[in-house]
Amino acid sequence: MSGWRLSGFGDEIDPEPCVQLAVLAAVGARLIDVRSAWDVNIVELDADRLAELAGLVRDAGMAVSAVSSPVGKVDIDTPVEDEVERLERAVAAAHALGAPFVRVFSFQYGHRDPESVRDEVLRRLAALVEVARRGDVVLLLENESGLYGDQPERVLDVVESVGSERLRVAWDGGNFVRVGRRPFDEAFPLLVAHIAYLHVKDALADGASVPAGAGDAQLPETIAALTTSGFDGVAALEPHLAVAGRLGASPGRRDSAWRPARSRL
Repeated sequence: MSGWRLSGFGDEIDPEPCVQLAVLAAVGARLIDVRSAWDVNIVELDADRLAELAGLVRDAGMAVSAVSSPVGKVDIDTPVEDEVERLERAVAAAHALGAPFVRVFSFQYGHRDPESVRDEVLRRLAALVEVARRGDVVLLLENESGLYGDQPERVLDVVESVGSERLRVAWDGGNFVRVGRRPFDEAFPLLVAHIAYLHVKDALADGASVPAGAGDAQLPETIAALTTSGFDGVAALEPHLAVAGRLGASPGRRDSAWRPARSRL
């Protein structure tokens, strides 16, 4: 993995950023992926807290690899203006923290036929991409179950149809396992050209999270193929090895504060 940069979701360690940073440094990371700090979601941190967090990261000799926002992890009927406003806050956080990437999602479709919401998903992602363009950041689209982009074919459709260098893929093999797909065999060939960020997460077919390499996410194959392809990006540890609150998991729910997993990375 020469040239790759190691990061990690700090809030899976502890709510306190100083603890997050210390543990990540201890495992050799020099980057942190910020989803929440002090038990507050990144899009809810005010300017003073963001400045404090930026100082802690700087004093630790580290940097922020991405702002992992919950934008788009809501029902497709949520007003798009609400998500645009939340993304604007996430972009402001990225600027305060010096992060080049902001994670987003592709909207929950509930009991609908996912194809029936395709056009609306594309319209919404295009609006989010415009925010990213104005803010000079890149959006990372994460695949997740129950969202339009839970299947690799639909992730590819979104990225290619929106057609912007401001929208790339955050690869999450564990999430593909949870929707019944073989990540490397079925999803990787479709998406490899669009991958800008790797979530190091593994899972079994029954949905249980397991240590990286111990599940069905085909991580060894994926890492080897990314290396061969010339990928030179970020691998972010997201082990989910403890019971975690899920960011905006309930349909239409958008939590501003939640209990993260407490995991040993």
